[in-house]
Amino acid sequence: MTIWGALAGGAVGTVVLTSGLRIAQAAGYTRMDIPLLLGTIFTDNRSRASLIGYVIHFVNGLLFALVYYAIFRAVGHAGWVFGAILGVVHAAFAGGILVTVLLPVVHPRMGTLWSDSEETPILEPPGFLLVNYGRRTAIGTLIGHVAYGAIVGGFAAHLH
Repeated sequence: MTIWGALAGGAVGTVVLTSGLRIAQAAGYTRMDIPLLLGTIFTDNRSRASLIGYVIHFVNGLLFALVYYAIFRAVGHAGWVFGAILGVVHAAFAGGILVTVLLPVVHPRMGTLWSDSEETPILEPPGFLLVNYGRRTAIGTLIGHVAYGAIVGGFAAHLH
């Protein structure tokens, strides 16, 4: 098990996760656009926000790969299956706490349950289980994070 394997898995896994979510959005499976959600924290220019968001999401993917690696080291095991299990936890944390609860509180351009008619946010809040971005968003997010975790776990265990 190596940190370089985990980082390589984080890079590949982030590309797979981000691409999968983008494809799901293009296919009408979800309306959630993670790069746009992240990028509009810093700018209201949607084109620039997407670029910034992709960079942030990629860096986050590498940082989460380091967290996965720390867990692998702590338990003394890494692999595709264990990584996929961590992906379920990651999806619950990211979709259940980070995006659903914390992001609307800190995001300057996202509406909240308490937004009034005087405010004009450019993004609606995700809602419980991300339902405001489509009923299938939570499932797509879960599948993407399980794939990410499996890739990070597999790479961490097998790249030396």
